[in-house]
Amino acid sequence: MGDTLEDASPSTQEIQRDETLTKHIGVWRATILISTCTLAMMANIACSVSISIILPVIGQDLRIPVDKLQWLISAFSLSSGCLLLLLGRLADIFGRKRFFLLGTAWLGVFSLACGFAQNSTTLFILRGLQGVGPAAFIPAALGIMAEAFPPSRARSIAFATFAAGAPVGGALGVQLGAVLVQTTRATWRSPFFLFGGMSLLCVLGGMLAVDHDEPSAEAGRRVDWIGAFLVTAGLVLLLFVLGQGQLAPQGWRTPYTIALLILGVLLLAAFLLWEHRLEQSAGRLPPPVMKVSLWTRAAGRFSVIQAIAFLEWAAFFSWYFWAQLYYENFLKLTPIHTALRMLPMTVAGCLCDVFVVFVVSRMDFALLIAFGTTFTALGALLFAIIDPSAPYWTYGFPSPIVSVFGPDFIFPSGTLFVAKVSFPSEQSAAGGVLQTIMQLGTAFGLTITTIVFNAFGGSNTGTDSPLKAYKAAQWTCFGMAVLSTILALAFLRGVGPVGVDERTVGQNHPAEDAADDNPMIRDTTNDEAPTAEKRTSRSNTRRDVYSPGC
Repeated sequence: MGDTLEDASPSTQEIQRDETLTKHIGVWRATILISTCTLAMMANIACSVSISIILPVIGQDLRIPVDKLQWLISAFSLSSGCLLLLLGRLADIFGRKRFFLLGTAWLGVFSLACGFAQNSTTLFILRGLQGVGPAAFIPAALGIMAEAFPPSRARSIAFATFAAGAPVGGALGVQLGAVLVQTTRATWRSPFFLFGGMSLLCVLGGMLAVDHDEPSAEAGRRVDWIGAFLVTAGLVLLLFVLGQGQLAPQGWRTPYTIALLILGVLLLAAFLLWEHRLEQSAGRLPPPVMKVSLWTRAAGRFSVIQAIAFLEWAAFFSWYFWAQLYYENFLKLTPIHTALRMLPMTVAGCLCDVFVVFVVSRMDFALLIAFGTTFTALGALLFAIIDPSAPYWTYGFPSPIVSVFGPDFIFPSGTLFVAKVSFPSEQSAAGGVLQTIMQLGTAFGLTITTIVFNAFGGSNTGTDSPLKAYKAAQWTCFGMAVLSTILALAFLRGVGPVGVDERTVGQNHPAEDAADDNPMIRDTTNDEAPTAEKRTSRSNTRRDVYSPGC
């Protein structure tokens, strides 16, 4: 209680103390590693969101009909969202550094290719191929950082900084993208060139800072290709239907929409049954892409944090989508003026991630998550009751500031929690599960809010739609965020802080004894009686330590 905020801030001395827990990485190399992974996250988010601000320009230049412009967003989301689980699992088996370098190089090459596209068909295909890159390097980056930084202040800094790449990348994609489109001769092509250069810079950083891949501990490195097909096909169909259901000839009543939705759900159900069989096969069959038992970790709290992430991403990205349309289509503002009104979100997001570094080792996990989701609900509420005649500072300014609290609290702290309850050999796959759930939540939220928007007099494009339609969509976002708050308070109590307090480093901690006594999370490579010396040794081999609530 006597520590000040200054005392709690990370310093060079504290980072150096983390070297006692890290086997191969020094301070400068750690800085380059974190910066490279963060830049990769920035490039991913920038490529994902920038397209929304430049769609009208692309449509006019390449003569793409308005009802087909959505494919420029959906193609990227389909490939990136559907391959996260598979490529995360492959990264765990065949090498995280390899997949990080391949993924960032892939994104860079196809971003540059998008900038040279001369027709709509080519651009649609290239956007789909572009999304494969983040599906490879995002789970790999999570696994790389979890392995490089055992539970410590350094790990909290790494994951919080990585999370900060999302709002910064969003600002880069929207604000800078809008400026480049309106001020450069290349117009909409310029952002693609910028993001391609960022991605290729990540390749150089990854080559310098990431440790060489160590051989997988799994015998034979077998791949569950049946499970890979089932989950990928199921996610493709589900995300396709969620993204395009409203645009079908008869909307959700279109026969092929209903058929594809049912088939997607059946494939995902078959995937879960197959993965359960593989997990129970005692090594006779290939290891599963995703262990079903992962969802029962930490007394089922792993499942709870996935549900919260699903609802939070549904609420936040739907809020962002309809707020942007409100400015551009209802108030008739230019892309630059819209981007400026959303700029406070970027600043607030970065400050949130700094705040997480300070409190994640001292604040109860349930309260941290509930605090963030409550503020996201407040951000949606401000737009749900907005008065167009009121000054921007009344509703428009505070809303982007508070709405970003939820995702920027959940991403770093939730990733730390997932890393704690996952074995070293499954870090990328577990990170891929969380990222996939976020993608599904985004698609689900946009689908539900679009249905509500249209039910209250809106249209597919939102042009000249009544104010009540925009407000109804935001009320839906508010409801989803409130539900995530209820889940956090009801089911995450008792977890405690998910970060490691530097003041406890080197001391015997009850959590370590609990981990050693629990056969579910025990390091089975050494079944001798746990001692302080052996626990320190296992820390040096990057073994995770669990907090009491986990």
